[in-house]
Amino acid sequence: MKKFIILMIIVCLAAGCLSACSAGSIRPDPETDKIQIVTTIFPEYDWVLNILGENPANADVTMLLDTGVDLHSFQPTAEDILKISSCDLFLYVGGESDEWVDDALQEAANKDMLVISLLDVLGDAAKEEELVEGMQEEEHDHEHEGEDHDHEEEEEEYDEHVWLSLRNAAALVERISQAIEKLDPENADFYKKNTAAYAEQLNALDAAYRAAVTSASFDTLLFGDRFPFRYLADDYGLSYYAAFVGCSAETEASFETISFLSQKVDELSLPAVMTIEGTDRRIAETIVQNTQTKDQKILTLDSMQATTAQDAESGTTYLSVMEKNLSVLKDALK
Repeated sequence: MKKFIILMIIVCLAAGCLSACSAGSIRPDPETDKIQIVTTIFPEYDWVLNILGENPANADVTMLLDTGVDLHSFQPTAEDILKISSCDLFLYVGGESDEWVDDALQEAANKDMLVISLLDVLGDAAKEEELVEGMQEEEHDHEHEGEDHDHEEEEEEYDEHVWLSLRNAAALVERISQAIEKLDPENADFYKKNTAAYAEQLNALDAAYRAAVTSASFDTLLFGDRFPFRYLADDYGLSYYAAFVGCSAETEASFETISFLSQKVDELSLPAVMTIEGTDRRIAETIVQNTQTKDQKILTLDSMQATTAQDAESGTTYLSVMEKNLSVLKDALK
């Protein structure tokens, strides 16, 4: 259904583009020659702003998911498709949640557009979504039993939350910078300098995470929630348990899931049960209430899936969120 809606939007836009092209116009605003950059999520948006710095080319940067809507449920509007169609650089994650992108790009008015998929940039460093012990499977996982198992087994679903690794971020920022330098070669040295300075900040924070984990008493995180932090956990050798996979749409945990996670808290003597931003704490609270001591803290790590344009305007940055997450992680691992 989602794909059908996107196709209908594209058909309508294509008709509009034909009339616009007959008038000699490709961009929605023919009077401006600004570089147009469209990003889907907040981390991409903030990375671009850091590369641009003082923005000597006066580039126009758009974040599509600017109201806090989750990546996994986002449906682009006709205005979104139009912005993508005429932009110079388009950044998106490239996972299952972005299946609509291929159709949107197929009818793009700007055939010289540069397109970056974060998962494509990572290549072999991208990780498949992982179902760990005790994690509840989604209901739809069993809906098609008996149907073409070979086809299903061939499909790989990658963990889309690539931005939650500072090391990934450094590689992705470098690739984005190269694209911006290509669009504005006159200011290429300026962007390279900004990128190098930003990379130093990313690397310094990565070192701080390593030091915190090395000195911690615990090496396991337990989430009464979805778990979008696999890239971060793998970077620092952390183990984890969770109620659901990172891209799950489930909101109700089974008795078996609650029981397993509560027992695991007791077994490992964990001081905290984790949640992610924007979700209620009912599952985490239930896990705590089913432990022997019932005194674990409930802590929240921010996966930046609910960050809005207003948050960005108020000073929230990728680095500020990751710094706050480091503080929470220290508390969780003691």
